Amino acid sequence: MPAIPLLSRFRGCLLGLAIGDALGGRFEARSGSSIRERFASVEALIRYPQDEIWYTDDTQMAIGIAQTLVEHGEIIESALCKSWVRNYVRSRGYGRGARAVIEAMEEGKDHRVIAETYFVGGSYGNGAAMRVAPIGLVFRDNESRLWDQARLSALPTHLHLLGIEGAQIIARAVAWASHAERFDRAEFLAHMQAACTTPEFRAKLVLAERVQTPEELAQLGNGIEAIESAPTAIASFALTPDSYADTIANVIFLGGDTDTMAAMAGAISGAFLGIDAIPPNLLQRLETSPQGRDFLLMLADKLCQRYEQMKYDDA
Repeated sequence: MPAIPLLSRFRGCLLGLAIGDALGGRFEARSGSSIRERFASVEALIRYPQDEIWYTDDTQMAIGIAQTLVEHGEIIESALCKSWVRNYVRSRGYGRGARAVIEAMEEGKDHRVIAETYFVGGSYGNGAAMRVAPIGLVFRDNESRLWDQARLSALPTHLHLLGIEGAQIIARAVAWASHAERFDRAEFLAHMQAACTTPEFRAKLVLAERVQTPEELAQLGNGIEAIESAPTAIASFALTPDSYADTIANVIFLGGDTDTMAAMAGAISGAFLGIDAIPPNLLQRLETSPQGRDFLLMLADKLCQRYEQMKYDDA
């Protein structure tokens, strides 16, 4: 595979996240069998949109993380919360808990108290994982910093170890993908397993090694919990690393939390393959709202510039 320019990887990651989210959002909460009955192939699913596809809260919250990194070069909680509040569009599909937390931020209340009250013991959902990809790009050269920055990005809404680790492993997958010039399945999955701090995530990523077909991804899960979706997205990329279309279709065909699984899988795939691997019809159909396709391309460019500046400053 010819070398892929870094800017293409940054663009591929952010647009890959948004497009996976937007296409997957068309099928959220449907059963896998009903989706497979409607679409006979990956190609049919990818050709399906004939109008604009609109992303959900997954991408909108990832935009907030990217904006914070562009402005500050790191996660600063107050700035991140302000960005989420500024961007917040309730109709993007925010869950009740996320709405409660963001609206608490908007009203100047202690959002962590709201998060802890709403999710007793802390949320272990995939909300932190769905939005974390920009951290995987900016901190791609520093694994310990990446791990901590992913944790900081999760904390305003996710206090449970599994919710936090879901974000951390997706960020790590994006970082690995953004560096790799070729795909080595054993190396990639070993890299992912080595970082796990919880036995739950380690067991899921060990199980991912045995997945040989898209249908077998179902055993990893398709739910809103981080443990039931982040490993599935990683395993989907590992199954079809040379095809963005296949990687997002694999998880959409599972049904369930299709938008978030496709957002995570699409971000990893886009970071590996670059923006030219995204099917042109999906790229053209992505919304042209004020924070739509052109905005995301510009944001990816700014994020890449910030990364390059930070690398220069550290040299």
